[in-house]
Amino acid sequence: MPKASGAGGTGTRGRTAAVRAAAVAVFAAPLGVMIVGAAACRPGQGAGSAGAATPAAAQQIGVAEPRPQPIVTPRPSETPAPRLAWRVVARYPHDPGAFTQGLLWHDGGLLESTGGYGGSQVRRVALETGAVEASAPLPRHHFGEGLALAGGRLVQLTWREGVAWLWDPATLAPLGERRYRGEGWGLTVVGDRLLQSDGTARLTWRNASTLQPFGQVAVTDGGREVSHLNELETVGERVWANVWQSDEVVRLDPATGAVDARLDLAPLTAEASAQAQGRIDVLNGIAWRPETGTLLVTGKLWPVLFELAIDEP
Repeated sequence: MPKASGAGGTGTRGRTAAVRAAAVAVFAAPLGVMIVGAAACRPGQGAGSAGAATPAAAQQIGVAEPRPQPIVTPRPSETPAPRLAWRVVARYPHDPGAFTQGLLWHDGGLLESTGGYGGSQVRRVALETGAVEASAPLPRHHFGEGLALAGGRLVQLTWREGVAWLWDPATLAPLGERRYRGEGWGLTVVGDRLLQSDGTARLTWRNASTLQPFGQVAVTDGGREVSHLNELETVGERVWANVWQSDEVVRLDPATGAVDARLDLAPLTAEASAQAQGRIDVLNGIAWRPETGTLLVTGKLWPVLFELAIDEP
């Protein structure tokens, strides 16, 4: 997998591009998009306080999967997706030590997954102040990644450990774990299913209870694959995705993988970097705030979180 550019005392780690191409046989199934999910991710070596969560027994739940179908690949197009205009409607403090991997708005507050071996956590954060109201650590050898709320439980991916941690969203008490194969990056809920990124141009459909895969969708813009997909966030019938090591966020149709809009957030990266005197890492973290119809965005080691209004054409 690609390498994150660490800063501010946080180490860096590589994800080579060669890893991305390998995949198991994959399929995609038609779906109906119904509810807002949330997720996020991208690694690099984070720093933070050590701690270990107490693992709960992994549960195996037998759930019949939809009949597999071929991978969905959008029809090539000559026209790339347009860039949408946006404006900042609010700025909030954000923990500059948080290596943000997943961001989620739930019950009037923020839930965040942070990465780093020995410092990964799941947190509940006060939006107005950036204060960490509650947190639970992952085992020291686990690197936290994307976060989603599915079936009343938080699902938190890990990078290369093949374990998804389950948490109570109210108390952050551990509720067990699930096993999966491959790297975990971003995660979101689409309808009653999970959609996961792994840093490539393909997103994997997973059963929300078992995390078993049952299909993939290739993400393209104008017929060209869009790789390095990271944090994911469902908004209505579309999914927003951070493009790792860039200032872009793309919006895609999860049924076909076709990108239909982009955001260029380079000014936000510049502002965050100026505040932190350059000691930041990449843009990462998207949460939809349905009450206001706005996006909350931040980055790894960013001291600020932005609330954006998107101007649709």
